[in-house]
Amino acid sequence: MSESWRPSASLQTLRARAELLARMRTFFAARGVLEVDTPVLSAHGTVDAHIDSLGAAGGRWLQTSPEFAMKRLLAAGSGPIWQLCRVFRAGDLGRHHNPEFLMLEWYRPGFDHHRLMDEIIELLITLGVAPAGTVERISYREAWRQHAGCDPFATDMPGLVRALGTRQDPPASARDFDRDAWLDFGMGFVVGPRLGAPAPCFVYDFPASQAALARVRPGPPPVAERFELFWKGQELANGFHELGDAAEQRARFEADRARRLAAGRETPPYDAHLIEALAAGLPECAGVALGVDRLLMLLLGLPEIAAAMAFDYGRA
Repeated sequence: MSESWRPSASLQTLRARAELLARMRTFFAARGVLEVDTPVLSAHGTVDAHIDSLGAAGGRWLQTSPEFAMKRLLAAGSGPIWQLCRVFRAGDLGRHHNPEFLMLEWYRPGFDHHRLMDEIIELLITLGVAPAGTVERISYREAWRQHAGCDPFATDMPGLVRALGTRQDPPASARDFDRDAWLDFGMGFVVGPRLGAPAPCFVYDFPASQAALARVRPGPPPVAERFELFWKGQELANGFHELGDAAEQRARFEADRARRLAAGRETPPYDAHLIEALAAGLPECAGVALGVDRLLMLLLGLPEIAAAMAFDYGRA
């Protein structure tokens, strides 16, 4: 008889998972951060170049993040908010990826990205991930200098390709890469895997072209006020000093849609409600999304993300 009915995680792991979630709730309750619950289904999908939404019945899309709904709450005067929620991303399946996963996301009005990194460190200490004083912070530029041997802002394209090629063989599709695609390749396969050992590491101040939903701080060079958190070579979290300019956000969405259309990729409608919320007034704030399953996997030293969840994609 098939054993596929059994959980992909052990009962011991499930108990550790429950304890992890309980500690998160205690952490935010102690700080007066409001727990919220937003829809999983939306009339809008993501137009991000690196993420694909999963469609659902009735022309709806499963959320890839609760970010847009949470920003609407912020614009409505919610104050600091957080949630644990299920998110879905097409094509994300592998040792460190599952198409459905648990995300911790929170927003802090009045914080910039550096102050939010401070709070994340406090959470990591509470969760037993890292003792106080061990979490590193390094700029994007310095991380590349140390681990790729080049300056990602100043090196020309041929030099960038040479520097990365000496450390990792690029895929066959690299012949079609633009500069941002090479930067993504370098972060994913050269720089990122060398970060966060043994303690977690923040990388901050990304290229302006990779701002996504973050503010851009003027030059030289201009940088996105964005950070990522790495531990044991794996990305755990992505955070922004949030963009509050409705016109700029609309322009970014339109550019993202145009790139997807030109590449022949599915192009959902972007979230017009978010643009309206930004126009109404988003408080200055910072926000972050953290993958809970991957965090538990690394915390317990599990061999794959499936072992951190009750039922992975193949058993769902």
